[in-house]
Amino acid sequence: MSEILDKRVLAPKIYEIVVEAPRIARKALPGQFVVVMADEKGERIPLTIADFDAERGTLTMVLMVVGTSSLKLSRLGVGDALHALIGPLGKPSEIEPFPTVVMVAGGVGTAPVYPIARAFYESGSRVIAIQGARSEELLFWRDRLASVSHEHIITTDDGTAGRKALVTEPLKELLEQDGEKAIECVYAIGPAIMMKFCSLTTRPFGVKTIVSLNSVMIDGTGMCGGCRVDVGGQTKFTCVDGPEFDGHLVDWDLLMSRQNIYHEQEACSLDRVIKELSEDERETFQEA
Repeated sequence: MSEILDKRVLAPKIYEIVVEAPRIARKALPGQFVVVMADEKGERIPLTIADFDAERGTLTMVLMVVGTSSLKLSRLGVGDALHALIGPLGKPSEIEPFPTVVMVAGGVGTAPVYPIARAFYESGSRVIAIQGARSEELLFWRDRLASVSHEHIITTDDGTAGRKALVTEPLKELLEQDGEKAIECVYAIGPAIMMKFCSLTTRPFGVKTIVSLNSVMIDGTGMCGGCRVDVGGQTKFTCVDGPEFDGHLVDWDLLMSRQNIYHEQEACSLDRVIKELSEDERETFQEA
C-alpha cells in the first residue's frame, strides 16, 4: 500500500502529493514516471516523478486535475492509500556533461523539470531555467527551481509575475548569445503546444532539444500500444522508449490529435463525477 504522507495545494487544481514508496524511491532517476490508480475502478494515469528521497523512502508527484481520475486522486488525503503505484518506468534522463543547459518549464512541467535540472546542476553544468505559466497564481516551486539554477527567468502570459512573454522569447534570446554562454542543450517540458514551439525555436540553431511526452497510456509496458508516437518517421512507445525524445523529430500534430481522441468521453465522465460532489466541493472545483 502506498500511503499518502503529505498533500499540499500548489495552485488552483494543482496538488503536490508525497507517498511512501521505498522500493520505487531507491531506484527512481530523473525523467522517469510512475503509473497511478486512485481506486480499483479508476484508469491508470502516468505521473512524472517530481522528486524522490531514497533515505526516507518517499516519492513526490505533482498532479493537475484535468479529468475524472486526476479528480479522484486529488480527493485523497493524508493517511489514504493509492490503489496502485507502479514504477519507476521509462528511460531516465541522460545527464551529459554539457557546459550550459537550458531547462524550459511550462506550467505543471515545472515538476518533472526540477529533478533533471538538479541533476545537471550537481554534475557541474551551468543551468539556466525558464519557468512560465499563464499567470502568477499558476507558478509553483519557484524557490526549488531557482535553487538548482544559475539563472532563473520567469515569464507569464498576462505579466502578473516576471516578464510578460511566452517562454520561447527568452529562449530565443539565449540561443542568440555566443561565446562561453552558448547553449549546448535545451530541455522543454510542459504542454505539447509549448514543447512544439520550443522545438521550432531551437531548430534553426541546431541545438539539441529534449522533450518529455505524456501521451495516452494504459499498461505502461509497451504491450497495449496506446502511447505510440511518431518520432523521426518511426513508431515509438512513450512508456518504454521514452518519455524523453528529440523534440525536432516528434510529429507534434499527430501527438496532439491523439491526446484529444477521447476528449468527448473524458468530458462526459468528468461531468458525472462532478455531479456526485458535495455542493461545497463542486463550487471549489468550478471556481478553480
